[in-house]
Amino acid sequence: MKVIQIIFSPTGGTRKIAETITSQWDIPVNEIDLTNAQNDFSVVDFTGDDVAVISVPSYGGRVPALAAERIKKIHGNGTRCIIVCVYGNRAYEDTLVELNDIAERSGFHVVAAVGAVAEHSIMHQYATGRPDQQDRRELQSFGEKIFDKIKKADCTSALQIPGNRPYKKAGGAGLVPKADKRCAGCGLCAKNCPAQAISKANLKTADSKKCISCMRCVTECPESARKVNGAMVSFAALAIKKACSERKSNELYI
Repeated sequence: MKVIQIIFSPTGGTRKIAETITSQWDIPVNEIDLTNAQNDFSVVDFTGDDVAVISVPSYGGRVPALAAERIKKIHGNGTRCIIVCVYGNRAYEDTLVELNDIAERSGFHVVAAVGAVAEHSIMHQYATGRPDQQDRRELQSFGEKIFDKIKKADCTSALQIPGNRPYKKAGGAGLVPKADKRCAGCGLCAKNCPAQAISKANLKTADSKKCISCMRCVTECPESARKVNGAMVSFAALAIKKACSERKSNELYI
């Protein structure tokens, strides 16, 4: 048996959650990076005794469209699957149930689901420093329960996953990072953009029609030159302040 992590984690928070869940499993763990636009996901086939862990962030209560598009190309072939959605302490709304549906349509058999909190990728005042030590202990305990279920082959019962069908309407990107005068022209932002929204010929901005506001370019920039509009971020932060005021818990569905 081996574990394959299928991860969409532009800024690293979702990867931390996924790795923590499987950290106590004494078996090999490989990764498929859904943010890599160069990967051909249609050639990925699961077989035999593998276990898949599909992890995505929640973007406005939905699975990021780019991640959904790439997961749909993978051939699950009945492989047991754990789905994980990560959110910035507001709400994940329909993300987990949508991810369940995408995974099932791709041929995976979902046996467990996790909703987890990580520091907000844009408004860092929300869920600052999470996953923290308390989260890590809890997520590891989730992982132990999930792995025990897999070892016992107790994977036939249907999961009760929160969310709505039809899903809520997906929002637009809205916040498109731009570079200031500190930009050294290294091109890392263009190279690592999951949506290929940044042209090497014009590194200062991004194509607003392609940009998904994932903040990968902001995180990757060695000069800290890329930013989003501060006024727009402040407005958005104020709009969700009440919803983010209390610490949200991680959740396991098994």
